[in-house]
Amino acid sequence: MATDPSSATGLHIQGLSLTDLAAEFGTPLYVYDADVVTRQYQDLRELLHPRLEIFYSLKANPNVAICALLGSLGARAEVSSLAELVTAQRAGITPDDIVFPGPGKTPDELVACLDAGIAAIVCESLDELALVDRLAGERGVTARVALRVNPNFSVKGAKLVMSGTSRQFGIDQETLLAQRDLAARFPSVRLVGFHIYMGTRVLEERVVAEHTERILEAAEQLADALGIPLELVDIGGGLGVPYFEGERTLDPAVLTALLNPLVEKFAADHPRTRLVMELGRYLTAPAGIYVTRVRYLKESRGERFAVVDGGTHHHMAAVGIGSFVKRNFPMRLLNRTATEDDQTWNIAGPLCTPNDTLGKKVSLPPLRAGDLVGVLQSGAYGPSASPVLFLSHGHPAEVLVHEGRALLVRERDGLDDLLGKQRTYDFHGTGGPAHAR
Repeated sequence: MATDPSSATGLHIQGLSLTDLAAEFGTPLYVYDADVVTRQYQDLRELLHPRLEIFYSLKANPNVAICALLGSLGARAEVSSLAELVTAQRAGITPDDIVFPGPGKTPDELVACLDAGIAAIVCESLDELALVDRLAGERGVTARVALRVNPNFSVKGAKLVMSGTSRQFGIDQETLLAQRDLAARFPSVRLVGFHIYMGTRVLEERVVAEHTERILEAAEQLADALGIPLELVDIGGGLGVPYFEGERTLDPAVLTALLNPLVEKFAADHPRTRLVMELGRYLTAPAGIYVTRVRYLKESRGERFAVVDGGTHHHMAAVGIGSFVKRNFPMRLLNRTATEDDQTWNIAGPLCTPNDTLGKKVSLPPLRAGDLVGVLQSGAYGPSASPVLFLSHGHPAEVLVHEGRALLVRERDGLDDLLGKQRTYDFHGTGGPAHAR
């Protein structure tokens, strides 16, 4: 993304102005830069040990075009729902390059995995393992299963800790070590390895390396204790991106200098083991801008407010739910280059809740009605992690800029999308049962 200071149309993506994109596709709007996605993937892939495969975590951004783009670069897929599985398949990811973790898989999802023949179903409880065994037995197939482990150690440095304490994810390491006959108890299952995910939004290279070292050690110990061949080890990932002041970008060169020797040693000891790293946010977040248009300007008791047409129903991550202190995602004026000094603004959305504040006390130029304000670093956990039906606004449009062309990769929800599946009835008390209409 580049800004042309001499241009009245402000920010450009691959030569296309966001002013023009907003006029063509409307606002609010998500815009993704395919060049940034490509750079995030390739810069890491070129330095990363070749034995460590990158699996794209669709939960970060499940748009099929984003998945297809990453698949074309060589990424595999990590999915956690039936829709994500089908998305990965439609994006051209082969079944042998798909893994499916998640603590609450349905029988339909498990059957779909068995029918597709994916690389591994990641079982997160002994009950799930028994269900997979039964479903596979009924179909006369053998299920490839990796066990998700909740390890008996924790490593600091993740913004969101996923294991190492009591969690709904995975099977406690001590529980697994007590199941010495595990491989023999489920005849329709082939246990192929382990999945351990310590945490996410990690911004320190040494922490990623420490996670990996402990995970690889645990996988070896568990395989020896349980008699399971190490055909696959999923080390999680959790690489973060900077959102807030004081945070820094991970350096791929520093990261791989620490990580690759660990992978090299493990790969030499286990030449047939497939090594998996899951990445979602790291690949897509820097590529996205959430584009909103200023509708109204006002002052309230000495504070400036810009009310925009987009809000937390599309971008809940930006509101800071769960945080003690509201911190703003980076925000910019998109449609023009301002020469005036910045002012302090609160950027509020259209929802009927005080929580609908995209930014509090943000430094921006003097705003005008009709201006475009963008929330940067927004390519991950946008509408898919937000209450898009609040006030029945629906899903925003999504555009991918690829090789200088703007591709509409998701249409904006219309009234038919929002109301077409609802049903109402005649409740006027005719004396008979209510009738659908």
